[in-house]
Amino acid sequence: MSKLGGKRALDGDQKGMKVGDRVLALWRKEEDDWREAEILEVKGDKYYVHWTDFNRRLDSWIDADCINFNTTKELLREVRQKKDARFDQWQHEGHDDHDGLDEASLKEHEEVTKIKNVSKVQIGKFVVETWYFSPLPREIWKQDDPPIDVLYFCEFTLNFYKTKKELERHQLKFSERKCPRHPPGDEIYRRDNVSVFEVDGAKSKVWCQNLCYLAKMFLDHKTLYWDVDPFLFYVVCECDDQGCHVVGYFSKEKESEMDYNLACILTFPQHQRKGYGKFIISFSFELSKIEKKKGTPERPLSDLGRVSYESHWARELLHILKKIGDHPDPTSRTISIEELSDRTAFKSKDIEDTLRRLQILNYYKGQWIININPRLVEYWLSRCGGPGVPVDPEKIHWMPHIVHERYL
Repeated sequence: MSKLGGKRALDGDQKGMKVGDRVLALWRKEEDDWREAEILEVKGDKYYVHWTDFNRRLDSWIDADCINFNTTKELLREVRQKKDARFDQWQHEGHDDHDGLDEASLKEHEEVTKIKNVSKVQIGKFVVETWYFSPLPREIWKQDDPPIDVLYFCEFTLNFYKTKKELERHQLKFSERKCPRHPPGDEIYRRDNVSVFEVDGAKSKVWCQNLCYLAKMFLDHKTLYWDVDPFLFYVVCECDDQGCHVVGYFSKEKESEMDYNLACILTFPQHQRKGYGKFIISFSFELSKIEKKKGTPERPLSDLGRVSYESHWARELLHILKKIGDHPDPTSRTISIEELSDRTAFKSKDIEDTLRRLQILNYYKGQWIININPRLVEYWLSRCGGPGVPVDPEKIHWMPHIVHERYL
């Protein structure tokens, strides 16, 4: 029996616990792992807590017997001092999902979204635990309603229902009408079983809004856009004889003053670790190349988005530098930031920041130089991971849009 929990967890004054209190709570029962948590909500013998060591996506309801009601400041201090400094696979990696939000906006955001209103979603053959709150329509969920255990999505229309019977009735009508089993819009890419559809938020408003409701359950920092008209959605699918199944997407403003080539990016949890995140990022830059523009993602980036972009920028730049460094003619082993930008469609600032982070861009005798050290390049390449699902530019069938004056 752990001295942090066990029988002691029930011996204290349970009634004295209130929202905002910090306590020791049982994180992993099988390991008797007690961690610091903040109580966000209390309903009977159930407590909704935020684990202070971890990202908000792991906030959860726990039973009273998982809380040490005898928690003291001294005990919390002892736990903090003994906290393992080694990497924890669940730990937030030091990136802030809320970069760019002022203190008032952040406080309002956290108050409104502090408790998940849906525990799980079923989409296709997958049942997935959600990570965050989503501002669903009032007919589905409203303030003070209990959390929905499972929200049922049609994987083709993205309509969602509170009961499985409602979903089944929808699917029956869907089959009888022989509706398309793919996202609305144009298929602009197909290679093997991977497709990308371009969906116009102005033409397929309900479908795009439903996609935003679903995506918000896995994204903490993004504001849900009720007006999806100014956006294009690029939806990645795995295709089989049953249809095209959504695995992720990115959205993009039809006209961006800041040259953002991506507003929001998500690979749904059931399809993560398959290389689709890298595919989506690569695809957004291939579209920028067709547009003959330099692109960058909209800020703030999520924690996962930041890691993905830093890896992508590094991998693409390092491959170019490796080829240059291997050139037999020493006079050809030079390249400028502008030339790297032209080849990749990356913004110059993103290139500079990446090369500085990799210690490849150095200040020497009054000027910045790119140090193509073969050992350093190989070292960083070994840490960037693979390219993910590859994008074949020859398979993209797309032309830049002529922007309507209402978006200018």
